[in-house]
Amino acid sequence: MSLLFDAVLFDRDGTLVVDVPYNGDPGKVVPMPGARSALDRLRAAGLRLGVVTNQSGLARGHFTGDQLDAVNRRVEELLGPFGTWQVCPHDDAAGCACRKPAPGLVIAAADALGTTPARCVLVGDIGRDMSAALAAGATGILVPTRVTLSTEIAAAPAVAETLAAAADQILRREDLVRPGAAGTGHVRPSDAGTGHARPAAGTGDAGTGDARPVAGTGDAGSDLAGRAPGPGRAGTVLVVRSDSAGDVLVTGPGIRAVAAGADRVVLLCGPRGRAAAELLPGVDEIVEWRLPWIDANPGPVDPAGIAALVARIRQVAADEAIIFTSFHQSPLPLALLLRLAKVPRISAISEDYPGALLDVRHRVPDDLPEPERARSLAAAAGFALPAEDDGALRLTAAGRGSVAGWDSAADRESGAAREAGHGSYVIVHPGAAAGARACPPETLRAVVAALADTGHEVLVSAGPGEELLAAQVAGDNAGWTAPGSLEAMAGLIAGASCLIVGNTGPAHLAAAVGTPVVSLYAPTVPFGRWGPYRVPVVRLGVPDASCRDSRATDCPVPGHPCLSTIDPAAVLDAVRVLGARPITKREVAA
Repeated sequence: MSLLFDAVLFDRDGTLVVDVPYNGDPGKVVPMPGARSALDRLRAAGLRLGVVTNQSGLARGHFTGDQLDAVNRRVEELLGPFGTWQVCPHDDAAGCACRKPAPGLVIAAADALGTTPARCVLVGDIGRDMSAALAAGATGILVPTRVTLSTEIAAAPAVAETLAAAADQILRREDLVRPGAAGTGHVRPSDAGTGHARPAAGTGDAGTGDARPVAGTGDAGSDLAGRAPGPGRAGTVLVVRSDSAGDVLVTGPGIRAVAAGADRVVLLCGPRGRAAAELLPGVDEIVEWRLPWIDANPGPVDPAGIAALVARIRQVAADEAIIFTSFHQSPLPLALLLRLAKVPRISAISEDYPGALLDVRHRVPDDLPEPERARSLAAAAGFALPAEDDGALRLTAAGRGSVAGWDSAADRESGAAREAGHGSYVIVHPGAAAGARACPPETLRAVVAALADTGHEVLVSAGPGEELLAAQVAGDNAGWTAPGSLEAMAGLIAGASCLIVGNTGPAHLAAAVGTPVVSLYAPTVPFGRWGPYRVPVVRLGVPDASCRDSRATDCPVPGHPCLSTIDPAAVLDAVRVLGARPITKREVAA
């Protein structure tokens, strides 16, 4: 059974077959090198295949419908059958919803194959293919050819040199989330993490101390902590993600995988991530502790504080621990403390030699999206998501709650958008934890004005301490609000038609509640790792700016060109592609 993807979609010309412009002759069909073998390996893995192709030559009269069908039949003769062919016959002037970079073909193909775009990969050779995949919420893999632009390569969420390499990448990512397939040391018994029903957790409020027991589970170190695990299940598992709210949110699928095979999950997090931790499904208790080797502004290492942390971990009485980290973080300092706390089994991703600190030393490629990185570690420890869990980011029911603090005029007039799952207003969030990832306020002010001028209802949101920034960006064209909690922010985003935001926590909140994202993305960290996961998204910004992959927190380039050059017209087009529509038309005086 596929755990990550259900289907792989392919562009036709330049990806599956050699590109012959406006080809209506089956005799000119030539497969790309290695295409048949790559496709057969994907079919053998149980993945459904489809084709999504722009064919404007039909609208322009270069070939007939019968000729197009003949060419497609020849492709199948050479490369094997496809479960669906989705063809856009229009040219750019038609303004249709199917022509790539619009997401229509991807959405239609997923439906025809009995799945969702989030469970699909689109393989193509140009930026239009990647844009269509992202706008549908699918995964994109670019296989460049001589016509692919360098900026398209830089912007792609993932790149493979050949079609065979793309198939390798898909199958590798699939294997990494499958317990026992990763080849990274011993794992739990084969029946662990296979989707056994997990005892229902309580729904109590967050506590005020350093630990939050969910109602009905008792305090840390109680008899529940030490009870024998159910058949085929782990007992108490300590999971660790000590970083910001966004980091905690993207670890959610990995934590849910652990929760599916454990009787009790305790999450150790830092103060910056606690509010997000309280919104994650599968967490029974939270232990908040500032780790000096993780914190952005660490104080000196305090021996007494370290001893207190070891004692607190002992109170958890964990049967095992899983240390989730980002690619640039080491799990080994905490692994040492877990050993001192007598935790019997410890799993982590580590490039550094761990000696006796880890029982499961896992390694992954650098290009994995962070949610899949977390899932792969859970799998290496023996835990997998249940079949019914699609692996997207997710919040508890409370975290997905109703909109708080915002009364949209459009929604007062019509409840149709709300019934469809999202409201009619657009949110612009100008703040970011790192200045290098924040779009300049004057650029966003112009974006807000352009949205308002075209009839969109716009709301500017503020995180803690960002009220003046939000007011500056809103100007006279929008309202602004500062939700009082991360949960309230999640509810606000859940009620929006889309969110316009940089690479920061609210982008991951949007992914968790299913709200489409216009991602104003500074390339300081790779988009493929940190972009909004499995949600419709349009990426804007300069993907090959000189700050690329620098991990800079403050912009190193005068004028912040990767984001300050964003054209408000491009944002308007992105909002349209994602399905947000104006609700009024501002009258212009004659």
